[in-house]
Amino acid sequence: MSNSSSSNETLSTTSPPAVQNKPLTMADMDDRSNTAWVYSFGAAMVPFTAFVYGHSRGMTGRIVERVVKSPVGVYGLFALPFASLAMEKSIYDTVQAIQGIDPNVVPMDRGGFPSGGGNLPSFSLVPVQKRL
Repeated sequence: MSNSSSSNETLSTTSPPAVQNKPLTMADMDDRSNTAWVYSFGAAMVPFTAFVYGHSRGMTGRIVERVVKSPVGVYGLFALPFASLAMEKSIYDTVQAIQGIDPNVVPMDRGGFPSGGGNLPSFSLVPVQKRL
């Protein structure tokens, strides 16, 4: 009985092996400076400010009206959330690729809802850049 408990103790103190060369933690994958968030924030703010400006000018109502009057009718409104999420993922993946982080790599300590974007195909507009 003592042999099995000692083997359990050694198993619990060792870290799990990397599967398919996945990093174990986010720190293993990301060695950017503490100010790197500014790039992601700035990239997210550009389309957001354009959306807010367009909304203040009545663009949201015109988009909904145009979709409803299109050949697909009111059912086209069901596509709007998917289109907006695809645009958001495209911005996020592009910024990560510019910073040299592959958006499809998910560290071992991450995953599940809501951080499951790495399981989806990348919508990056540029290839993953080399880190300097």
